[in-house]
Amino acid sequence: MKTRVEICGLDTSTLPKLKHEEMMDLIVKAQNGDEEARDLFITANLRLVLSVTQRFAARKQSADDIFQVGCIGLLKAMKNFNVAYNLRFSTYAVPMIIGEVRRFLRDCSPLRVSRSVRDTAYHALQARQQIEYETGDAASLDDIAAALNVPVKDVVYALDGIADPVSLFDPVYHDGDDTVLVMDQLAETADDNRLSILDIDDAVSKLSERERKILTMRFFDGKTQMEVSKEIGISQAQVSRLEKTAIAAIQSKVSE
Repeated sequence: MKTRVEICGLDTSTLPKLKHEEMMDLIVKAQNGDEEARDLFITANLRLVLSVTQRFAARKQSADDIFQVGCIGLLKAMKNFNVAYNLRFSTYAVPMIIGEVRRFLRDCSPLRVSRSVRDTAYHALQARQQIEYETGDAASLDDIAAALNVPVKDVVYALDGIADPVSLFDPVYHDGDDTVLVMDQLAETADDNRLSILDIDDAVSKLSERERKILTMRFFDGKTQMEVSKEIGISQAQVSRLEKTAIAAIQSKVSE
């Protein structure tokens, strides 16, 4: 009995199923410009896209939109897949489809992250996929940083910056009527957090007006250093220096 699932007007029960050897043959032909082979390969792998995108069903975005973004990941995977590694296509495609969907969801997120951070995160995710594809092992932060020729802390900062936000009311543990929320785990450190916020407010109040404006534009408005420099009429190097000085002053105050 066929399982019928419709998405984007497509009935998945009618999709063809291909063997591994047939898939590899179609990939080679598609990469060499055979449009008929490409179309058949894509059609046969739409179930794979659907199975991946169903993981994001709880998101507010349209399921059809997420599915179409997943198809873009499928196309990229088909284009870049190397049959010489003798791997199953799904092993390579699934992380790329997930990455494409996550980028789409990040761009739709109400939280603003600067373009430079998003770019670093995008390249870090690409590097991680490539390293794991070539080595078969999980890529460490050191490996990713070396591939991008950037400090490890920049990779950590970028990946943290694009992480999905978590609601304080999300459950972290559930057993019958016993439910523990994220906010429950934060309760013990609430007083310390309030003190830290007061320290930060005090430190920010002691910054110059220009330093406060730069931090606001960079970390609240999500603007790049170049955009800030053009708006306030100083060089990008000056923006960078003032930004670092302001952050160092805040860190020094909080750590006292």
